[in-house]
Amino acid sequence: MQYRDKTSDTADLVRTAKEIHGITQKHNVPLLINDRVDVALAIGAEGVHIGQDDLDLAIARKLLGERAIIGVTACSTEEAVNAAAGGANYLGLGTVFATPTKENTKSIVGCPGVRSMLNALANAGHKDVHTVCIGGINTSNAQRVLYQSRGLEKGLDGIAVVSAIIGDENPRHAASELRRLIAEPPPFARTVQTSEEITTQKIQIEVPAIVKKLVDTTPLCHNMTNLVVQNIAANVALCIGASPIMSNNGLEASDLAKLGGSLVINMGTVTPEILQNYLIALKAYNAAGGPVVFDPVGAGATQQRRDAVTKLMTGGYFDVIKGNENEIRTVAGTSGGEQQRGVDSGVSTLSLEQKAKLVEDLAKQERNVVLMTGKQDVVSDGSRTLIVENGHEYLGAITGSGCCLGTTIASFLAVHQDDRLMATLAGMLMFELAAEVAAATDNVHGPGTFVPAFLDALYAIHKNSASTWCESARVRQI
Repeated sequence: MQYRDKTSDTADLVRTAKEIHGITQKHNVPLLINDRVDVALAIGAEGVHIGQDDLDLAIARKLLGERAIIGVTACSTEEAVNAAAGGANYLGLGTVFATPTKENTKSIVGCPGVRSMLNALANAGHKDVHTVCIGGINTSNAQRVLYQSRGLEKGLDGIAVVSAIIGDENPRHAASELRRLIAEPPPFARTVQTSEEITTQKIQIEVPAIVKKLVDTTPLCHNMTNLVVQNIAANVALCIGASPIMSNNGLEASDLAKLGGSLVINMGTVTPEILQNYLIALKAYNAAGGPVVFDPVGAGATQQRRDAVTKLMTGGYFDVIKGNENEIRTVAGTSGGEQQRGVDSGVSTLSLEQKAKLVEDLAKQERNVVLMTGKQDVVSDGSRTLIVENGHEYLGAITGSGCCLGTTIASFLAVHQDDRLMATLAGMLMFELAAEVAAATDNVHGPGTFVPAFLDALYAIHKNSASTWCESARVRQI
């Protein structure tokens, strides 16, 4: 328990702190005083919590002694490593989200910022220092923040909250509910993870089986997609055996998320109003544990789109992030070179090895699956990275093919959540092999005649229970 009071006189601080300490001692809960070492000494508190602009950590330790608990606020990797090296017992990392209790925040770091600090601590040899995150944490986001903030070798030990308990009408219930939430994985965390190699034999056996599972289940695929492609995306979903609903109304998501389907967020025609609907829907599907695919269309084209990516990435969890090279680079925060002109992928500036590393690192960081589309698709779950060389150039000559691939992948995720990489690969192969079959049809002479033939090819795979259709898959694991 921390007592934080920035405005009262010292005498009032001491009096209130004594009353609080009398309560915490009965329950064997340490009491820390925010900033004020003198107050902590006056009442015999168990320790203090100090910020970067407060009393120096070394001085606080000298005054309070080695047995005192001293926590330090850290807003950057440098501050976190320095505080750990200086002997802090725990660190308060943040601010994660904007909050009225911390108006003078140096920066809002979000889950990526917390993760960077945790990685820096591990790399500097401070894996054992305890950490909590602070800033806007409540029952709606506590599990997600703990899950998404986890570094490669170190995770958070807990959360620090103010309003989520003190501002609740029933603080006892609020505290119990938060304890329950942080002890359990979030609904969207997939319990089954595997590093099994994806061989040609595995593809030949499992991909048709996943397709059959989709056909037998007819999962709902909720598309929050751009206005340009709603019709063809719905047709693709129907042809593969899914049940599409095209709705950008976030208020419907809480009901739809309970139906066992999946969600696609495609920001091709993003506006401030639609962005808010995306965030509402994302939260609803995360709460229900439904898979979500993020298609950051044109992510690097304008500042508004870059800001939208940031808000979406900090606003919820995505099972799959799918985009072209520029879009994935924008999501990863490593976008460089020329600004993306629009939704087109533009000229590639990365080698295949660089693409694979970027995709693998981002997937490992986000604990999900990342797909970079292109002449050679690169897809990874952070431990297994695949190169897929199927598809046809006509896909790049029609509007919305990438958006339709997002719909396809989301439909497969709805029925095969144990191995999201295999679900993603199954969707990719059905989509891209159908394109190859369609392009080779006698009456296809270009993009205009390709589209109906492509829909027919998808439908044919949907109706064909044999496994031979995926024998021409060109997939290799690197």
